[in-house]
Amino acid sequence: MAIEFTDETAKAAIESGKVVVIDFWATWCGPCKQLGPIVEELAEKYEGKAVIGKLNIDEHTEIVAENRIRSIPTVLFFKDGEPQARSVGYVSLSELEAKLLPLID
Repeated sequence: MAIEFTDETAKAAIESGKVVVIDFWATWCGPCKQLGPIVEELAEKYEGKAVIGKLNIDEHTEIVAENRIRSIPTVLFFKDGEPQARSVGYVSLSELEAKLLPLID
């Protein structure tokens, strides 16, 4: 199951050095709602290999600004505390996996 990140929990996950995937979304965003189940599936499939979750941009703005999120949905992929890849807009599970798999040791 995907984690519901806050600014604080997202920062802690990123700083842990683990592979972290964050879906930046909002309740009013249609494509975000479509992407939600795909992010959930990704989280279930790679549980234990990556920390995968969602962050509501209307409720948690600090990490949004730090990562220059301009459009949603945006999915960021982190490893060793640094952003490694970015996906903007609605994408398929296979497209997210293509960005995630090279980061998993």
